[in-house]
Amino acid sequence: MATNTLPQFNLTNLHNLVSGGAIFSVECIKRSNGKLRKMVCRTGVTKHLKSGQKVYSAKAHNLLTVFDMENQGYRSIPVDAIQKLSVNGQTFNFA
Repeated sequence: MATNTLPQFNLTNLHNLVSGGAIFSVECIKRSNGKLRKMVCRTGVTKHLKSGQKVYSAKAHNLLTVFDMENQGYRSIPVDAIQKLSVNGQTFNFA
């Protein structure tokens, strides 16, 4: 498995890496309590959506909305809090 470092990591780069329904793992620091969260997730899952709208803009808050495959729920990942990302056989470290 290759390990890479991205010099400029932002929401657009992240979308490019995890688009197309790819399953990926991520480690990030939770904004609510500062603890490390590890997840296996994917973007683009709509099966479990309920009616209604978010009361905030994920893009405005630099968040990526994903479906947590282990806990079967939607989560918002703060892009600037990502410590490690593994997708398509590549691992990116940001710590």
